[in-house]
Amino acid sequence: MAPVHDAKTTATELVAELESDIRGKVVLMTGVSPKGLGALFAEAIAKAGPALIILASRNPTKAGQTAEAIEAANAGVETRLLELDLGSLAAVRRAADAVRLWDDVPCIDVLVNNAGIMAVDYSLSPDGFESQFATNHLGPFLFTNLIIDKVLASKSPRVVNVSSDGHRLSPIRWYDYGFDSGKTYNKWQAYGQSKTANMLFTLALAEKLGGRGLLTYSLHPGVIGTNLGAHIDWEEGGPSMQAVDRGLGNREGWAEFKWKTSDEGVATHVYAAFDPALKDHNGAYLEDSQVVDPLVQTVKPWATSKIEAERLWKLSEGLVEEEFPY
Repeated sequence: MAPVHDAKTTATELVAELESDIRGKVVLMTGVSPKGLGALFAEAIAKAGPALIILASRNPTKAGQTAEAIEAANAGVETRLLELDLGSLAAVRRAADAVRLWDDVPCIDVLVNNAGIMAVDYSLSPDGFESQFATNHLGPFLFTNLIIDKVLASKSPRVVNVSSDGHRLSPIRWYDYGFDSGKTYNKWQAYGQSKTANMLFTLALAEKLGGRGLLTYSLHPGVIGTNLGAHIDWEEGGPSMQAVDRGLGNREGWAEFKWKTSDEGVATHVYAAFDPALKDHNGAYLEDSQVVDPLVQTVKPWATSKIEAERLWKLSEGLVEEEFPY
């Protein structure tokens, strides 16, 4: 019988439980600044002896600090740095080209799309897209598809997309995904739209490539104190998010945050990336190291529709100007 997990399950516990599934794997993750979820995940799994951890970041200096932390956790684990700015499609293509030219890395067993931004002021990416949609969705969408052959070369390929229960804040705004050049912009709705996109992208990948062995999951890590929200003035940001929740009738509009420790916060990353029991739940959305029960936990139907997932795939192909006809 599989162990029962919950909100208090830790990454340390899961790494011990899944050590044989982690050992020898090649793992690429984005968003690896020190003390962030990606870095904490990398440090946690290092103790189980993966063959290689590839740290993708727009800031090589910060990625190097995380590499040093991994070495401290287990000096036998090889690391490699990859410069990747997910907000720029040109930078994404450069990074993907670099990965594809690594002859000494014939496959990537697990890709974890962890990097993201949250509730930032309105701005445009270099390609002219609203920054949260660009960084949280379009960049990972393009990067994943450009290196997917390396992933599919694995005997047990997985893609993990870090979403959030913040997807509750907005569906995809099909006719105004760019917020009318900022005129209709709400930072929390923009964040919600991008997190919905993470879930729909996961569904589409499972539908298109599940037959070729790919397992893919999205997840909500929980509420953890990291640098993701360090820029937010919560005296203003908290009520503004609450207003969106209350406008939608979400219970979170009247609820207190349930905080997790860092070790609890990356547990679902470990579960999504390595637990073999998930093979029967391809495309699932996870929370508290378990498949979400929509009758109990927050999950919006706009983020679980295969029709919406295909619609987003087509929109995204158009925006990045490249088709991926699997």
